[in-house]
Amino acid sequence: MRAKDAVGRYGEDVATAFVTQAGWTVLARNWRCAEGELDIVALDGDEVVAIEVKTRRSAAYGHPAEAVTHRKLARLRRLTARWLSEHDVRARSVRVDVIAVLVQRQGAARVEHLVGVV
Repeated sequence: MRAKDAVGRYGEDVATAFVTQAGWTVLARNWRCAEGELDIVALDGDEVVAIEVKTRRSAAYGHPAEAVTHRKLARLRRLTARWLSEHDVRARSVRVDVIAVLVQRQGAARVEHLVGVV
C-alpha cells in the first residue's frame, strides 16, 4: 500500500471511531459506484450523513478540509442520493459532513468535524 493510501485509510479509521464514539451508527464505508465513492455513510439519530474524510500529515499545503471544493460537494450530494436510492434507509433528513484529520508526529491525530457543509 502506498504511503498516501495508508494515511488516507488511517484518517478514515480515525473518523469512523470519532462518529462511533459520538453514538452514530456507521452504515457503510468506502461505498463505490460508477460515479465515485462515499468514505462513510452514517446515521446521526434519524439523519443520514455522508462523510467525506480528508487526511493530511501536515498543514503545509493547507487545512485538509480545503480539499473539499464546491465541485466535490456537488458530487458528494449526487453520490448520497444514489446511495439512498439503492438502500432501504428511512431518514428525517440528509446532510454532508467533512471530517478533517491532521496526523501528528506524536500523539493522537487532530480531528475537526464540519457539520452540514454546503
